[in-house]
Amino acid sequence: MRIEHCALCPRRCGALREAREGNGFCRMGADPVVARAALHFWEEPCLSGTRGSGAVFFTGCSLQCVFCQNYQISTERRTGRILTPQELSDVFHRLVSQGAHNINLVTATHFVPAVVQALALWKPPVPVVYNCGGYETSETLRMLEGLVDIYLPDLKYADGELAGRLSGAEDYVWVSRAAVLEMERQTGPAVYDENGMMRKGTLVRHLMLPGHTRDSIAVLDWLAANLPGVPVSLMAQYVPCGKAERIPELNRRITRREYEKVQDHLFSLNLDGYVQEQKSARKDFIPSFQLEGLECLDRR
Repeated sequence: MRIEHCALCPRRCGALREAREGNGFCRMGADPVVARAALHFWEEPCLSGTRGSGAVFFTGCSLQCVFCQNYQISTERRTGRILTPQELSDVFHRLVSQGAHNINLVTATHFVPAVVQALALWKPPVPVVYNCGGYETSETLRMLEGLVDIYLPDLKYADGELAGRLSGAEDYVWVSRAAVLEMERQTGPAVYDENGMMRKGTLVRHLMLPGHTRDSIAVLDWLAANLPGVPVSLMAQYVPCGKAERIPELNRRITRREYEKVQDHLFSLNLDGYVQEQKSARKDFIPSFQLEGLECLDRR
């Protein structure tokens, strides 16, 4: 696969991306690179269920979040195996055979053409989840229309200056808002089965950051005003990782007071969804990235 003048993410860097290498912002080639493909039990209950979400973690990212918990693969790009679309499709098949409730594509923005090819080869009989940081173009999202059943975006910020400082994307606020609106247009209202598992819809996540409760409240206010029927997942799992350990304002967990202030505001807005318990802020919930689940490709 080859991508000329890449404009898949909002950076629109115009890079040439050959199959195995690229000089664009993400520094990735056009063929998908996967760091882990395994059952994942730490998503929202409507996604992980009892059998786990079939999470496929892609290497690389279009953001530069200084606090990223997956920094080993997102910004440092330490590990990953290059796959063909057929091999990626085989990975999906294996996860479904293991009982996955869904196929969960984690940070796949820069590999969307390959993902589309893989899903054309075999459309899983379970929902396909597009799990992303919210920094997406409407054009790329429309490539996924009819293929993705559930969108799982972050809505990280309501303050562009903060987004620029912590994620290297001053345009994040308006870009992510447009993206989430496009996602909801595609999926429509959330649909659940008789066991409470999500079958279709958009579920918006927001991670509370230490010292930034006002921004969290502003994010929730925007959701309440613009997408009042979309479920929200308020996450309290923040632990200092990567560069955040060297940034004083971020080198701590959120306090109980911060947690309760944002949680209370969520409840006051009558938004549907989830509130993560504060005890989830532990590094042992962060998956390892050692090519788990890709061994099957060596045994074919």
